[in-house]
Amino acid sequence: MISPAEQTQIMDTFSKKEKEKQRQKKKKDKQEKREDRKANAQKGQSLDQMLAYVDENGNITTTPPDPNRKREVNQEEIQIGVPRQDAMATEEVTRRGIVTSFNTSKGYGFIRDQQTQESIFVHVNALKEPISERDKVTFSVEMTPKGLNAINVKKAV
Repeated sequence: MISPAEQTQIMDTFSKKEKEKQRQKKKKDKQEKREDRKANAQKGQSLDQMLAYVDENGNITTTPPDPNRKREVNQEEIQIGVPRQDAMATEEVTRRGIVTSFNTSKGYGFIRDQQTQESIFVHVNALKEPISERDKVTFSVEMTPKGLNAINVKKAV
């Protein structure tokens, strides 16, 4: 009968041997891959074989472009990034709406435009007189980088 201490020692020895076998196998596989890469390496390729071209659709290809199909491109017509938004016709039309929310402590809120049903941001600095939720108001709008803002806001009569 084997004592528990001897059994543990045997198991430790066995697992050490297994780990060593795995390390040797890994080392051998790595060496084989290295030799395979060396054998299949295509050294001395010509420059033509290494070149890649881009066709008119932006796809990478190995065939050079046809000089007869060349066309001129005006550099000023190329737009990089988001195209500029043309200034919207500034409407001096007074709009009507209802204040859907207004936080007096934070100083901003939103107005629902009655005609377009848009939710338009309003800041306390754009108020002509104090407003609160569910007030009917008249206002103008201005375009800002973040979107439409209500200005000249006052209660409707």
